[in-house]
Amino acid sequence: MAALGPGGYARNDVVEKLPSVMAGVPARRAQSSPPPAPPVCLRRRTRLLAAPEDTVQNRVSLEKVLGITAQNSSGLTCDPSTGNVAYLAGCVVVILNPKENKQQHIFNTARKSLSALAFSPDGKYIVTGENGHRPAVRIWDVEEKSQVAEMLGHKYGVACVAFSPNMKHIVSMGYQHDMVLNVWDWKKDIVVASNKVSCRVIALSFSEDSSYFVTVGNRHVRFWFLEVSTEAKVTGTVPLVGRSGILGELHDNVFCGVACGRGQMAGSTFCVSYSGLLCQFNEKRVLEKWINLKVSLSSCLCVSQDLIFCGCTDGIVRIFQAHSLHYLANLPKPHYLGVDVAQGLEPSFLFRRKAEAIYPDTVALTFDPVHQWLSCVYKDHSIYIWDVRDINKVGKIWSELFHSSYVWNVEVYPEFEDQRACLPSGSFLTCSSDNTIRFWNMDRSPDSHWQKNIFSNTLLKVVYVENDIQHLQDMSHFPDRGSENGMPMDMKAGVRVMQVSPDGQHLASGDRSGNLRQVAWWCLVYTSQLGLQYTGWIHELHFMDELVKVEAHDAEVLCLEYSKPETGLTLLASASRDRLIHVLNVEKNYNLEQTLDDHSSSITAIKFAGNRDIQMISCGADKSIYFRSAQRASDGLHFVRTHHVAEKTTLYDMDIDITQKYVAVACQDRNVRVYNTVNGKQKKCYKGSQGDEGSLLKVHVDPSGTFLATSCSDKSISVIDFYSGECVAKMFGHSGQRNFSALLAEIVTGMKFTYDCRHLITVSGDSCVFIWHLGPEITNCMKQHLLEINHREQQQQQSTNDGEWSSHPRQETYASMPSEICSLSPGEQTEDELEDECEPEELLKTPSKESLDPDPRCLLTNGKLPLWAKRL
Repeated sequence: MAALGPGGYARNDVVEKLPSVMAGVPARRAQSSPPPAPPVCLRRRTRLLAAPEDTVQNRVSLEKVLGITAQNSSGLTCDPSTGNVAYLAGCVVVILNPKENKQQHIFNTARKSLSALAFSPDGKYIVTGENGHRPAVRIWDVEEKSQVAEMLGHKYGVACVAFSPNMKHIVSMGYQHDMVLNVWDWKKDIVVASNKVSCRVIALSFSEDSSYFVTVGNRHVRFWFLEVSTEAKVTGTVPLVGRSGILGELHDNVFCGVACGRGQMAGSTFCVSYSGLLCQFNEKRVLEKWINLKVSLSSCLCVSQDLIFCGCTDGIVRIFQAHSLHYLANLPKPHYLGVDVAQGLEPSFLFRRKAEAIYPDTVALTFDPVHQWLSCVYKDHSIYIWDVRDINKVGKIWSELFHSSYVWNVEVYPEFEDQRACLPSGSFLTCSSDNTIRFWNMDRSPDSHWQKNIFSNTLLKVVYVENDIQHLQDMSHFPDRGSENGMPMDMKAGVRVMQVSPDGQHLASGDRSGNLRQVAWWCLVYTSQLGLQYTGWIHELHFMDELVKVEAHDAEVLCLEYSKPETGLTLLASASRDRLIHVLNVEKNYNLEQTLDDHSSSITAIKFAGNRDIQMISCGADKSIYFRSAQRASDGLHFVRTHHVAEKTTLYDMDIDITQKYVAVACQDRNVRVYNTVNGKQKKCYKGSQGDEGSLLKVHVDPSGTFLATSCSDKSISVIDFYSGECVAKMFGHSGQRNFSALLAEIVTGMKFTYDCRHLITVSGDSCVFIWHLGPEITNCMKQHLLEINHREQQQQQSTNDGEWSSHPRQETYASMPSEICSLSPGEQTEDELEDECEPEELLKTPSKESLDPDPRCLLTNGKLPLWAKRL
């Protein structure tokens, strides 16, 4: 490992405390003090005022989604008029314009994860189905992004939906336990025909003349006739008339894809089975011909007027003539599993074949008749759009590679003014149960040494931990796969947590290898002693070399934290479900300095604080917060407990503000409690979620210390004023896939503000990364706060350089202000004054659901701004 200079990290953000002024209270000066500085204008911190509900909802907007939750072709569709592609991402419909690489988003206001979607033939509407109890079939106006109709007729989830080509009807098919097949007159919001299907239905397709549609599934190919069903002159729902396809010797197959012919082949229906058979039915429902695709498994199918596309395993998409089922060609395969995307700088790299390489299976297809493009979704959650105008010269139009399983953590890469950065400005990292750490960048600067790769517009690099690629493919939605003993495969592996060192040179990660049983995630109670070894990795970012592998814990690593550079120490702390905290010395090649065992249950968060005197704070499922200070001993550095806070609620996460003086803790009772890092006293308590259900799981303070973001188990995200506790914005959009564990897949697992104060990045168990754009009101508040800190820093430097310090009598300064005015900037109060602000009973009071506490007055010391803040 390369040696670090004295003091550890290259950054040195030393914070020094200044005398301060507070409304109505004397400011204390030391007996020996510098000459009085020129009068300082007493300024208030910029605050967002209370706003109506719709304003709160619109202060933050979703800018980009990096992820997809489509499990089959029911979750992928194409606008036949523009060629835009729509796919599912949690509670969001992503509408992609591949030419311009731009996204639009439609939110499911019911906050239920979406399961199916389809464009209307004119492209003006999208119909969606959803998961959960009493799911709705919803119609959305694409241009307005608003709901047009809501239709309730299912109990347990909607498997697939479709518009009829004449746009008179919508068909929705429920899950296997629902068994209901409905035909809707969507303009009147009524069911015109309905029936029950006893087997699982996987896909459906309308005939070109809208006279019938076909459903396929387990030993099931059935033709449903609308004209016969709807011609009866009755006002109520009539039975839907259906006839089974004549399968002959193929009756035992599971059919997973169906498409009715177009143009000259309008009378034919094409189906594909999991066993790899492509079948053609004629107008009389008779199996006319079938061919073997010669693959181990096939999964999806779509057609144009002349071609049939069959998606299969190992990245294979076979192309056939529609009128004769004559084989024509294979589509080029996507990337192989484990590819180094950073090396793919030339288009020819995509078509290179690696010996014994494994390719992701194809799971969804949709065809764009406008541009003759074919969109493919693969089982590793990657998307490719191919130009198939000439099947002998197929070209790639657009592609992205997303996480294929739970995303556990996100870290924003530090900003630097010089050339020390290993990643371009604006980069961030995510880690997942798919055993990868991914490096993303939304804003590629032209002078960056990172060249754009051919695989993705946003993905810089993928690190495959221990070169493990077996968990890259999402196994949750394939038949008879994805589980052993009832547990999803991705519960067995993956990177659980990571942390970038303040100098941007090292990346520490903790894994989750081994089996976890009987775990309630939000309670973080480890109920089974498995005796398995959980390991951590330290990577050098510039070359991505593994420096150290430490078998540190006997259970899942839950949190990592590097010490701050202003402390003068370079430490890494790791905490786990095994109740232990290990403190490692970075300068000594990550040697163990100390092991702490204060907690009696899983440790959920650990943080370093302090400017010169380093502190360590940890909280856990044992409802305790431990405050520790560092002491040097003959055998090294030791942390000694100074304060212990025992709460009545479980503590899930915490973060420290820019001043290093206050720590915000996310609690199970949906409150955020703010403690003083020095004395451990609670300073504030306010609501962290606007709902009345769930638990507060994550909290993160923005780089300026103005706002904090919280996530709740009810899938909501809130942006809250750190000082007043007022909610300034709330969002939703993440959700889980129906085959995942609902306890893990539907929560926001990590969040970070970017250093430019413009974005909030959230990650979730739904495998998606959401990039939220903060409105100008929020951004301006954060930047104004940073300017005030910078102003006080300059004044401190000026007063330090004014001359020799001499002894002066104690001076007292008073400033009276009306009581109704907003709270002051935190730097304008002293520590003692803040202690006397409230009675102890008021400090510890938990707010009621109906009201919030008044604005707190918090301390912010003057000091040197971080480098990223100076660039704003």
